[in-house]
Formats: sequence, structure tokens, C-alpha cells
Amino acid sequence: MRINHFNGPEVMNLISGKTIQLSALGAIISSSLLNAQSVSKDSASGSIQTVEIIGRKSKDYISDYSFAATKTAMRNKDLPLTLNTITKEFIRERQAFQLGEVLKNVSGVSPSSYYNQYNIRGISQNEEGQIINGMRTRQYYFLQPMTSNIERVEVFKGPASITMSSVDPGGTINMVTKKPLPDPRHEISLSGGSFDTYRITTDLTGPLNKSKTLLYRFNGAYQNAKSFRDHINNSGFLISPSITYIPDEKTSLNVEMIINHLNGNLDRGQPIFGAVAGKTDLNSTPKSLNLGAPDDFFKTRELIIMGNFSRHINKHISFNASYMKQLWKEDLQEHRTTGAFVPDIENKPISSLAMMQFVQRKQNWATDNLNAYFNFNFKTGQVEHQTLIGYDNQIWEKRKGGLQNAARGFLMKDGSVASSYNPANAESYETILYNGITVPKPNVTPFDLSPGAQNYQGADLYKTNVTTQLPAALTTTHATYIQHLFTWKKFKVLSGIRHEWFKDTTHFKEADESSFSNNKFLYRLGITYSLTDEINLYGTYLTGYQPQSNTVTLMPNTGRFTGSESAAQFKPLTSDLKEIGVKGRLFGMLSASLAVYEINQKNILINANNPAEPDQLIQRGADRSRGFEAEVTGYILPQWHIYAGYSYIDARIVDDADATLIGQRKENTSKNSVNIWTRYNFSKTSFLSDFGVGLGMLYQSSKVPWFTRGFQLPAYTTVDAAVYYTLLQSKVQLALTVNNITNTSYWVGAQNYLRLFPGAPTNYLLTATYNF
Repeated sequence: MRINHFNGPEVMNLISGKTIQLSALGAIISSSLLNAQSVSKDSASGSIQTVEIIGRKSKDYISDYSFAATKTAMRNKDLPLTLNTITKEFIRERQAFQLGEVLKNVSGVSPSSYYNQYNIRGISQNEEGQIINGMRTRQYYFLQPMTSNIERVEVFKGPASITMSSVDPGGTINMVTKKPLPDPRHEISLSGGSFDTYRITTDLTGPLNKSKTLLYRFNGAYQNAKSFRDHINNSGFLISPSITYIPDEKTSLNVEMIINHLNGNLDRGQPIFGAVAGKTDLNSTPKSLNLGAPDDFFKTRELIIMGNFSRHINKHISFNASYMKQLWKEDLQEHRTTGAFVPDIENKPISSLAMMQFVQRKQNWATDNLNAYFNFNFKTGQVEHQTLIGYDNQIWEKRKGGLQNAARGFLMKDGSVASSYNPANAESYETILYNGITVPKPNVTPFDLSPGAQNYQGADLYKTNVTTQLPAALTTTHATYIQHLFTWKKFKVLSGIRHEWFKDTTHFKEADESSFSNNKFLYRLGITYSLTDEINLYGTYLTGYQPQSNTVTLMPNTGRFTGSESAAQFKPLTSDLKEIGVKGRLFGMLSASLAVYEINQKNILINANNPAEPDQLIQRGADRSRGFEAEVTGYILPQWHIYAGYSYIDARIVDDADATLIGQRKENTSKNSVNIWTRYNFSKTSFLSDFGVGLGMLYQSSKVPWFTRGFQLPAYTTVDAAVYYTLLQSKVQLALTVNNITNTSYWVGAQNYLRLFPGAPTNYLLTATYNF
């Protein structure tokens, strides 16, 4: 089994008095290469780091640097904050084809559902779009993105607000895309496995000319997969070409595109009946049971075009600029629960009869990102400085033409539809009999949760009683910032200030257009002390800010909001992080970190859950999360990889209009979690030299659902295993992964009695990869 490790990061550096170079890439632009140890030293001695233009050549679990955290190629151990990184090697060995499969391996991060929606350090995401190459996208949180074009996934813990716009208090998920390499590499992979899963991916890269000043990369993927859940089928494809141009030692340019089409179903979760607080049986229905219908669908179409430019003006000054254009549209048809049980004629809920609704929606939007900054390196006496002065602009336009039709409520004898049931006017409602019980007749056929019940759901019998023209909207953010890093002896001090201006315009370019503005100063201060050459202590304080706006339609707890009026009328979400920790290398082979933190957020916006007014929103006063994290990544032995972490989270509600909630634990948060993945490659002297094995474990303690405290999701432990084989020492590699080998019964999250998200039973995936 070939093992590649201990390769340095691939960063472009301008060394004082020397020429520019691409390190550890094999493309010689100057006469020498830098290794991982030199990045921080160069930062301290006057080198100027640039945007990430060239791909990463290393083939291990460790990524020693990040560009997005500070917009400079700063070593992770020198950052005064927690940054967790999942590299493409780890992604491949875990066969993590979608983002959620990647993030479940990060300490302090857990999926909240089947959607593209996560809880970080006890704080649920408020902006559901992720960051790509340090720039914000807008994506509904339903279908998770594919990872075939991802070099690494970075999770910045806490509000990384100085260098990024509109970030989440718990943390930011940054997906770094694969960049071209100067040496040819070509591979194609075929996969097949449980639930009729089939995949094909390809990754091609190399130079386009002899001088290697023009490089390319092409990533593609296709998937067609069903599920252990009823009526679920997800297919899609991703195409991502990129070009890098390096005409001289001072200039570099990268242009890339992502085309992402996903066709699937929204899996709204498992319903249960017998909803009695403290006595609920989570196994009262099969885990496969889905309230959706076979002909439901959710289609998304996404196009992203990105460009990065870097220019070294002289040995002290460089300029960097990035731009992203995203076009996104959705087409939805679904049957789903309203979150309530059907009432009887006396308005008492029938716990085996789920109230349903039918929804059709189409909408599209466009996102523009621009960030540009100058980087200055200079020295005053014994103090070395690196100053960043930059500007960010982000525009999100929900375009005209958005429409949502819904059928819900109850049928009236006069032929109309009532949005809710009023027992005082019971004689006006049509009625039906259910197991001898008289109930007001719902507009959409209820879903019978009784064992063996036959359910039919079609779109031909409903009366569309709610038609909403989704209003056009425009949100704009402008920000200027200054970041300064100074190094003196064993100290590094990273400070920053950002001023952000935000404007929300509802009914954009319409007769009833209205707007609302916010602005805020944000601060960062972090101190790192080098205890030894390999061990750093750090402390940090960060502030964060998110205006309330039309983005609330992306949030799980305000998902019923259609945006007829701007949510920007509410107070902005504000947050802060206090953290201390230690980072370093152990024995030159393991990267380790420990952190203790407190995150506070105020003015959380939630839906009032008022059936009569679905758009009604209210604000929770404040939440607080305190915790401890530990992580280790690297090699126990040269042939033995490990990625492991532990997280303790004490997240609580500290202020709420409902006094009974104060002091209660936060929703969808596990207090304790453990994740371990290890791979062992047998040595060349062994008769098993072409084999490798992997073993992983994930533990999550109990959780409280989003919208009820009547039950808890139990703690669980899952175990995964893998076998890797290089076929007769050829260019063909096989990987077999078996997930949940103990067939553990568990749930990853829940919203209420009708929307639980069970984990998959034992399943496998076999992949064959050909390198040529």
C-alpha cells in the first residue's frame, strides 16, 4: 500500500529578497521549495501570502494552513481560534459523498436533520448557505452538496466575522474547492452499494503548456441513489472545471465554475403516534415510514462562477481580489405534515392521524460576492507586522416570479377552506368518521399512522387555498476591515475591526417596495504564545452580527415565513466568543488541539407557531453555549493514520419570553460526543502489503427536539469499518466501507412527534478507482 505523507502546504509566497515560489507542488517557479514549517516563519519575516491558486499535493489527514480564516496563508497552529479541517483524503477514505457525511466527523458539529443543516457548538445555523472559498452562497438547506470537487472542508468555530460576511455564531463551514496541479493526475471512480446507490466521479488535472504557466482541473460526479426511507430517490450531477494562469512570478489568476443539478425528494422525517409526554414510543412506526408521496420532487439548479486574482506589487505589498456569481433556482412539489395531529370535533388531537398539507413552490435568486484587499508586510525594530486592509460586498437578490401554492386547513360546508379548526363553529365544517370518531374534514387527506393502514396521496383532490407570490427582495452588505498581525519574540497578536453596512429591500422594484438598514462594528483580538517550537497557547475574543432579513426563509425555525414583510424590522442577531486553548504537533506526527469556550447570542428569531398567522415571528432573548473540545489528527506510526475528537457542550436558553424555558438545554444539541476514525496500511514487508483497513466510531449523547420537550432522542454509538486493496499492485484501488456494522437503532435529530430523522441501518459502499 503506497503511503504519501508529511508533504508541506502549497502556498504562494513572496520572500523578502527572493523570488516567488509554489511550495511542495513540483512546479518550479523559483529555485527552492518551502515546507510546512516555513509558513509561519515567512509570515513573521516579511513574506506576503496570497490567495489559494494552486492545488494541495499532500495526501494525508493534516492541512497545516488556511487562507480563509485570516485571508493570509497562516499556519493553523498560529491561529488564535479553533479550526477543524477535513481533507480530501479523509473524505475519500470515509467515502463521504455529501457534506453531512463529512461534518459528522468534526468534534462539536452534528447534523440536525437529513437536510444541509447543522449544529455547531450547540448553536444551530441561522444562515443555511455555506461558504465556498471564503465567499458566501445561498442554498436552501434541504439537499446536501456533493463533495467530489472539494479539496478540504474547514470549520471555523465561533463568529469568524472580521474576514467573512454574515457568519453564524456557532461557526462557519468553508468548502475549499480543488485547484489545478502542475503535474498530471487522472482518476475515475465507480461506486455501488446499499439502497440502489450508484456513483461515478472523475478528477483530471495537469498543465496545458510546456512552461506550466497554464494549468487545468476538471471534476465531475453523478449519483443515483434511493434510501432505507420510503419514496426517496436522489439523483444529480456536478461539473466543475477550473483554470489557473501564472504568467510570471508576481501574478496569478484562477477561474472556476460549478454546475450542480440535484433531483430528489425532501425527506421530512419519520412520524410517530401515541404522542404522550414522557411515554412516547419512538419505534411506534417503522423507521422507513415517510409522509411524502411517490410523485413528490425537489429540483435545484445551481451555477457558480468564481475568479481569484493575486498581484505582488513589491516585496512588501500585494493585492488580492475574488469574485463569485451564483445563480440558483428550485422547483418543489411535496406532501408534508403541518406539524400537528388532526383534531376531533371537540378539538382534541388524534395522535395516530397526522395533519397534512400539499405545497408547490418555484423561486430563483442570484448572489454576487466581491472581496478585495491589500496586504502589507513591514518591520519596526524587533516587531514584524502584517496588515490587511480590505473591502467586502455581497448582494443577494430573490428574483421576481417566485410562487408558492399550498393546500391545507379544513373544508367548510359552503365550499370554502378554513385555515384552522374552531370548535365553537363546528357545525360549519364538513366531517368524516375515523375509527368511530367524528373529525372535521381536512383539505388534504390525513396520514394514518396506525399499523397496516393504507394511505393514498395525490394532487388531484385538493383545493389550493393559499397562493403566495413570493416577493422579490434584495439584501446588500458592504464592509471595510483592517486586520493586523504583529509578531514579537514568542508572541503573535492578531487584531481586527470591521464596519458592516446592511440593507434589506422587500418587494424589490415593486410599487410597495420597502427597505430597512443596519450597521455594526465588529472586533477581533487573539493572542498566541509559543510555549515551545511546536506548542502554542492562545486566547481570543470575537464578536458577530447577523441582520434579520429575508434570509429567515432559509431557517428551520422560521421556515413557514414567506417574506411578505421584511424580517429586518427585528433586532439583529448579535454574538460573541471567548476562547482559550492549546495547539501543537506531538512527536512531529500528530496535530493536536484543546479548547475551552463560551458563545453568547442574542435576539434569536423564531416562528411563533401560530396556525392562524404562519408568518408571525418572535424573538428569543438569548442563548449561551459553554464547552470543551479536543482533537488529534495525524500518524501514530508512519502507516497508521488517525482522526479523533471529543466535544462537551453545555448549551442553554438564558432569556426567553416563555419563563419555563429559561435555563433549559438548547434544542438538537448533544452534551457529549466522540468521533474516531483510524486507518492502518500494512507494510511492504507483509504478505498483506496491498491492503489497508479502517475503523471508526461515533458517539452522540441524547438530544431535545426542536419544537417539543415531550421526549428525548436517546444516545447512540455507531461503528463503521473499511477495507482498502490495491489490485495486484496496479493502478486500480478498491475500497469497501460498511457503515453502522452493529445495526444500531438511532436518530440524528428531530423537530416534533411527526418529524424525526432516524439513522440508516447497516449499509455498504464499494468503490473502484483507476488512476491513469
